[in-house]
Amino acid sequence: MTLLLNGFELAKQCRAELAEKIKSLSRAPKLAVILVGNDPASAVYVGNKEKAAKEVGIESVAYRFEEISQSELLALIARLNADNGVDGILVQLPLPRDLNEKEILQAIDPAKDVDGFHPLNLGKLLIGEPAPVACTPKGCMKLIHLAKQDLTGLRAVVIGRSVIVGKPMAQLLLKENCTVTMAHSKTENLPELCRTADILVAAIGKPKTVKADWIKNGAIVIDVGINRLENGKLCGDVDFDACFDKCAAITPVPKGVGPMTIAMLLENTVEALERKISL
Repeated sequence: MTLLLNGFELAKQCRAELAEKIKSLSRAPKLAVILVGNDPASAVYVGNKEKAAKEVGIESVAYRFEEISQSELLALIARLNADNGVDGILVQLPLPRDLNEKEILQAIDPAKDVDGFHPLNLGKLLIGEPAPVACTPKGCMKLIHLAKQDLTGLRAVVIGRSVIVGKPMAQLLLKENCTVTMAHSKTENLPELCRTADILVAAIGKPKTVKADWIKNGAIVIDVGINRLENGKLCGDVDFDACFDKCAAITPVPKGVGPMTIAMLLENTVEALERKISL
């Protein structure tokens, strides 16, 4: 029987645990969120993050700009870096094209980088040192562990090579003693490769790309994609209905990886304050 990996319910549990932990801290964590432009999806994401932060007891302050220059945004980040009362800084992506996203992300103090995108934190993940971990891969690992705790020796295939999902996801699976293959748009014989996977993580950005005949019987399938079809419905990168019966466990879209991404942002913010307190 296939296990539905319900990220909505797991995220609710994570938030409840974080709320209890925050009660034991000397003060509430503080998260600064920066939103630039008028992208409707980004506005919804930021609103959801603010709501979730308030629920667990994190103080969330949003800085919203229709327009802002590169220098002005860098100056704001510098002020937030210097503010000891701010524990986490998040810049909502994507940014408008006239802003240098790489420079802005690198300007965030690595200790306050609750998204886990700073090169220093990505490098620490690579060499196995403690650091903030990108929220989506971190959430994916918690979902995988709902299906199986010990991943030693399993074959994992990650489709997607972004620094937001694919690359950190591969490192987390390696850390759990999986044999990991990274695939992408240029990979030859992709369906054949996917059929070798005990754990398949799809982060492609194309609706229903992964078909049932790509899935190994009994595989754990994590669908990171979120795509809107012409009829307005959301779907993932995996053909969920066709693949469901072949999987040992699979995430739905929606209510799969998405809620866990926000939960891990909150966890990273709490952990940032805990690290500061322990210094």
